[in-house]
Amino acid sequence: MFMGEYQHNLDAKGRLIIPAKLREGLGERFFATKGLENCLFLFPPAEWEAFGERLRSLPLASGAARAFTRLFFSGATECEVDPQGRILLPANLRQYAGIEKEVVIVGVSTRVEIWSKTGWEEYCRKAEAAYAETAEKLLDF
Repeated sequence: MFMGEYQHNLDAKGRLIIPAKLREGLGERFFATKGLENCLFLFPPAEWEAFGERLRSLPLASGAARAFTRLFFSGATECEVDPQGRILLPANLRQYAGIEKEVVIVGVSTRVEIWSKTGWEEYCRKAEAAYAETAEKLLDF
């Protein structure tokens, strides 16, 4: 299970250090793609396959399913960790997520998310305001 929040910076070549705790679960090779709310999703191979199966089961006649699947897979790339624990984030994914230098890496159960620092801060401000209300709607405590 992925969890935690880590702050890092991209280097001049667009490489990002993946924290060791998250790297253990992701493995040496994993998949990155456009996530939701303008973040990036990182999936270990087994989760990538499982999510891909769910998308392949969507009805081809659905315009929304086609659009989501196109964007999800067209933005995807296989990442390989270098000896220093870094991955290269392609320019198209950096642009989608608004990532320039400062990055927040977040463990979210079955995946890892990469956010621009400002995007993460803005998201947290909005989400934290509704945290208790959302819990009441989704969870039975």
